[in-house]
Amino acid sequence: MRTTQNFRDVLPDLESGKFKEISAHDAHSWEAEFYKNSFAKLLTEQWLELWAQPFVGLTTDGVITPGLYNRENHEIPIQDIVATAQELINGCTAAQLRQLKFPLHARQWRSWSNPEIYISKYGLRLEEIPDSLKEIIFRIMERTVSPEGYRKLRHAMKVNAFLGDLVRGPKVLNEHSYNFLLFGDPSTTDAWGWSVYGHHLCMNVYLHRAQITIAPVFVGAEPNIVDEGPNTGIVMLDREEALGLQLMQSLPGDLKKQAQVYRDMHDERMPPGRWNEADQRHLCGAFQDNRQVAYEGLPASRLDSHQLNLLYWIVEEFIIYLPTTARRYRLEQVRQYLDETYFAWIGGFGDNDPFYYRIQSPVIVLEFDHHSGVFLDNKKPAKFHIHTIARMPNGGDYGNALRGAEDRLE
Repeated sequence: MRTTQNFRDVLPDLESGKFKEISAHDAHSWEAEFYKNSFAKLLTEQWLELWAQPFVGLTTDGVITPGLYNRENHEIPIQDIVATAQELINGCTAAQLRQLKFPLHARQWRSWSNPEIYISKYGLRLEEIPDSLKEIIFRIMERTVSPEGYRKLRHAMKVNAFLGDLVRGPKVLNEHSYNFLLFGDPSTTDAWGWSVYGHHLCMNVYLHRAQITIAPVFVGAEPNIVDEGPNTGIVMLDREEALGLQLMQSLPGDLKKQAQVYRDMHDERMPPGRWNEADQRHLCGAFQDNRQVAYEGLPASRLDSHQLNLLYWIVEEFIIYLPTTARRYRLEQVRQYLDETYFAWIGGFGDNDPFYYRIQSPVIVLEFDHHSGVFLDNKKPAKFHIHTIARMPNGGDYGNALRGAEDRLE
């Protein structure tokens, strides 16, 4: 959905502040520059403290609801995925393998973060490896996720490169400024997985035989439209935006009031911790694996059939990375918990208003947020900077609820 505000109206002054220096930096030196900022240092320390905690999972009250996730046959092409992953292993040097591979239960699953700052140096950095290895990694991704999901994750990378060109920082923000990790040994019979993370794209994939879990997933874009260069025409996250707004606008007045938990994007009624400078309205982002997030907003049981269809279309767009059969199973699972599903909204709901929404149940948490500028110069949230998150609460993230005791996450 295009808006009346254009991101080019808020391009930063590239001759001042951090933008004057970014062209001279790569990911490593930019991280050092980042830590000169006291807020940045404190944020990282807080994240690392959360990372050190044992994994429990996202809950409403700190108590996991058991028995929500089951073994299923998603008919994924596990032989092809394993063969391609083995090709990557065979192509790596001993040093590269030490960077790439981790035990299945390793804490590094949870080390992902979405800023451009190179906080977690695990896995193979795509921009630092030969093209031959990059090509294999992309084939692993392509053979694992759905065709439309693969296109979307590659678009996220290309939008990141567009941002790098906009701010003259292509060595910090580019199509390959992402890390790729393998967990366990690729196998057609035993569990294993992979993850990729970097600016505006983080994805965690757990595989066991013909079953696939993809969560947590973070996808964002600033700006969400590419208007020049080889990737002109890419638009990111517009469907999640449009469907969410359609659902909110379709509600009658009393249900709108119940769904809208805060009128303003940074509302003075928000309790401490409900908004922060890094995640803004998001609750379930990087290093929030064990966060307690209470239900709020409108029970989905109050929606009519058209509104329920809109809600399910939102869910389907968020889980588009799952292959067809897995996506069908996942949608059916979400439907089973309709009576425990909530839709919450922050902000206005006019056509050009920025907003946040969350869909939450025992088996899914989806967040959509319009952000203020990080690289662009909009001080308030705008529709051309979007963050989205998809999680599987109650231990479903990283496939943890499906693992044997010896393979549970640290």
